[in-house]
Amino acid sequence: MEEIRVDSWAELQEQLFAGSWNEELGLHRSNYAFRGRWDAADDLSTSLAQVGGDAAALEGNLLRNFRKYAARGAVPVDTPWNWLALGQHHGLPTRFLDWTYSPYVALHFVTSKADWFDRDGAVWMVDYVRAHQLAPQAARECLERNGTNLFTTEMLESIADGPSDLRALGEDFVIFVEPPSFDDRIVNQYALFSLMARPDSSLDEWLRDHDDLVRRIVLPAELKWEVRDKLDQANITERVLFPGLDGLTRWLVRYHRPRRR
Repeated sequence: MEEIRVDSWAELQEQLFAGSWNEELGLHRSNYAFRGRWDAADDLSTSLAQVGGDAAALEGNLLRNFRKYAARGAVPVDTPWNWLALGQHHGLPTRFLDWTYSPYVALHFVTSKADWFDRDGAVWMVDYVRAHQLAPQAARECLERNGTNLFTTEMLESIADGPSDLRALGEDFVIFVEPPSFDDRIVNQYALFSLMARPDSSLDEWLRDHDDLVRRIVLPAELKWEVRDKLDQANITERVLFPGLDGLTRWLVRYHRPRRR
């Protein structure tokens, strides 16, 4: 895996947008999904894996009961994939992992916790276009039919009725999917999810076998304050990314908190 430790804001920008020029389109359009972590030591384990136990049984029980007790009309179409995406959005342990199209949204999550400013953070970057080239034939054909590089939950349903059916397509692969726009938070965070063929699969292990698809930018602890200040000036804040009074409160508390030297 390519790992780059940056020393300045300018170098950080250069690395985040490296390779984004698309000659065919004549535009800067990155094929990377970004994930920001305030601790560089974090791995890419899902919330479902972190619970422990039998991942397949736990996933089925959680999804069934979430679907049973959630409000009617909570999803645009009643499918397991939409319920799983909604559950992920609200903190249900799932096989999904949060990513974003935006490198600046990823940087927000690297610098959102002032108590962690004494340690390095990291931005993970995965080339989802090339990752999908390694997906099973049915998945590749679905993308081709729809003329896109990313799945929607409706496209997922066309190749697998639900999470338990995904493994029938292949033993080990990763898919990136755009969730429905349940609310402004998903829209403003420019969100997408990754998922593996099996609920207990490890994206870390998969990427070790395909390390040409991933880059990791390490943000030194001493650079975090500068990045945070510049994100605030660019309006990449909790007030925007978490619309509503809760996000407003989180932004105000962090923004006005005395800086610790």
